[in-house]
Amino acid sequence: MSSGCKIRAIWILNNLDVVVFSRRFPVVEKRWRAACNAGNDSDQLFTSLPTNSDLTDAFLDRKHREGSARGFGIRKSNSTLGSDSWVDDPITRHVVGLYINKEEEDIKNLLWPLILHTKGLYSILILPMVEPRHLRAYARLCKRSDCGTALGMDDGLSSLLLDLPSVTGAFMVAHAIGDLITGDTVEPEVIVSAAPSVGGLFDSLTGSIGISSRAKPVTPPVASPSPSSTSVPGSVTADAPKIGSRPLDKDALRTFISSSMPFGTPLDLNYSNIFTIKANGFSATDLPPSDQKQPAWKPYLYKGKQRILFTIHETIHAALYDRDEIPDTISVSGQINCRADLEGLPDVSFPLGGLHKASLEVLSYHPCAQVSDQGLDKQGVMFSPPLGNFVLMRYQATCGLGPPLKGFYQLSMVSEDKGAFLFKLHLMEGYKAPLTMEFCTVTMPFPRRRIVSLDGTPSVGTVSTSEHSVEWKIVTSGRGLTGKSIEVTFPGTVKFAAWKNQRLSSSMSSFGIDGDEDSDNEAENASNMVNEEHLMEKMNKDLPPVDLEEPFCWQAYNYAKVSFKVVGASVSGIAVDPKSVGIYPAVKAPMEFSAQVTSGDYIMWNTLGKCPNVATIKS
Repeated sequence: MSSGCKIRAIWILNNLDVVVFSRRFPVVEKRWRAACNAGNDSDQLFTSLPTNSDLTDAFLDRKHREGSARGFGIRKSNSTLGSDSWVDDPITRHVVGLYINKEEEDIKNLLWPLILHTKGLYSILILPMVEPRHLRAYARLCKRSDCGTALGMDDGLSSLLLDLPSVTGAFMVAHAIGDLITGDTVEPEVIVSAAPSVGGLFDSLTGSIGISSRAKPVTPPVASPSPSSTSVPGSVTADAPKIGSRPLDKDALRTFISSSMPFGTPLDLNYSNIFTIKANGFSATDLPPSDQKQPAWKPYLYKGKQRILFTIHETIHAALYDRDEIPDTISVSGQINCRADLEGLPDVSFPLGGLHKASLEVLSYHPCAQVSDQGLDKQGVMFSPPLGNFVLMRYQATCGLGPPLKGFYQLSMVSEDKGAFLFKLHLMEGYKAPLTMEFCTVTMPFPRRRIVSLDGTPSVGTVSTSEHSVEWKIVTSGRGLTGKSIEVTFPGTVKFAAWKNQRLSSSMSSFGIDGDEDSDNEAENASNMVNEEHLMEKMNKDLPPVDLEEPFCWQAYNYAKVSFKVVGASVSGIAVDPKSVGIYPAVKAPMEFSAQVTSGDYIMWNTLGKCPNVATIKS
């Protein structure tokens, strides 16, 4: 992490908006006051840190003014001059400002920039150090009359944040603390073979008859000072204990903060390293050679069997419309996870390929990495690996191979309680070995209607129903689809419970009335009949009208959701060639590469119904 990131203070609030933990860093605060005095800003800016009670009051005031903890993010009719929403930038939902004295919304009372991160039941506020001129610039944005950031302007919020790498570091601190207090301190997943490969003809023969060593996700333990610490391929172990959902562990939090960011300067936010240091300490054998400088992210020198593992994880998000007037949208978010069990302090280098095909939109690297200038299709990467599993890089890209599933979904209501639907899908079109689809499932949700019956048989797969959804398993685990594409169809009809009866049943349940309960009291029966008539009248009066075309979604959009997993290679085109990986000083270490692609929000919108979309500018 850049040494330019300094943290002035940390606050953690619970779901009752009460500060349950706070930490201030006097060393950084002294630098902030010195910067204010140097620019003669001590009388014009809010130079001190607020008390916990003052910060709580300011946070509640902003929550009331902005409508929620995060706020509007855009200027609305009820936005006030000087507020975050007045800036009219969505980033103000995450980088916020608080007026410590709510009666005077002036720069003298403005505390900015506060990084707001919500995790579980907690709201985490991180205050990084910026220069006084940056605070004055934001105060001017809060008072500007024009709305938003005009194209080509250099004094907008985005330009201001681009000059503040400390904000990026504060986001990393906020996420690390959020994972710690909720127990999500799990290392990135790295796939290794469950059994060693013999190779050659034997692998070909066993693979052809279905006998193969399946890759399994593992989280091997971080190397400890003891040389006897080894990991077994195919096993699952944890590097650090999970805190879980128990109350806030302040001792663990204090240990993490004091070790990961001494004096307010973030160095290593890996909780596994800090836990290992606390549990094992150091010994004389852990000292690096005198001519080498040991990085903060590698507190121990690894000893044991040497190897390097690379795993590409990609998630595909898609909205498929099958309409001429609305283009499909497909995006890929991915990361390269790595584990380098290497003795000493070596450097690892490799060429990252497939950049041209992937059309990368966003690319970021771990602080341990150095990159060369990007070529036409490759970029050189060199890094000094930390201990354990880590995310070497993250990226946003296009789906170079095209969507693994495409086609259309149609549903039309032939009556108020019956709908006819049709799926026609193409799976793995254009995909070749070693790409394998391990499973694929399509789900039709009907959140507002109860399913009575389903009539229809798919060309491939099995179908099951629940009260409010239909699930179609096209490819099941153990029957993967490799090296070929298939076309599948599923026509059918779905019948729902009567709309009026369903509304009555749900309303009676919400009022605590059991419709199946018998009573021997005639007076109670008569009273119940009156209550039912009253409830029906109330429901018909209060509920919004429902279109016959979409009664099952109750004026919502109808869609099908797809979930799948593809292994063997990335779909963006990003690739790491194990044969091109170099280690300096040279050492013999086996290298393994794996890739898996999973579905994120992969939605197929009903071609015959309404669907949300955003108009785009045509070039």
